[in-house]
Amino acid sequence: MAADKDIIILRTFSKLYGMAGLRAGFALARPDLLAKLQGYGVGMLPVTGMVGAAASLKVRNLVPDRRKLMKDIREDVFSFLDQHKLTYVKSDSNCFMLDVKRPPQEFMKAMMAEKVFVGRSWPSWPTHARITVGSWDDMKKFKTAVAKVMA
Repeated sequence: MAADKDIIILRTFSKLYGMAGLRAGFALARPDLLAKLQGYGVGMLPVTGMVGAAASLKVRNLVPDRRKLMKDIREDVFSFLDQHKLTYVKSDSNCFMLDVKRPPQEFMKAMMAEKVFVGRSWPSWPTHARITVGSWDDMKKFKTAVAKVMA
């Protein structure tokens, strides 16, 4: 941006901040580039999201602490999946793709019966379900349910 390049930096206050449902985020760019985004519904954020985002920016270690926590939980789940010989696409984000070896909707329904709700699926991934990394407790429940459902 400082070199006047066509660059837009987008940030979201999603899982790392614990604010996914509030849909808060921001964009940094030259004013002419930001103007091009206006037609896509930018600028209208819920007040709760704006307040939460502003407050979270004041917590000095929030991002590094949350990033480490997310990594620790994610790596624990990956170790579990490896131990159970389940196939997945590794990720450095707050989610990953699990190969459920069947249409993902069937897997989601089976997980729902175990009171564990998992992400969504896409036609381009016909046997994969998106798994969001949650809290230690959430992922403990996920591991118990996925071991049963994938048995």
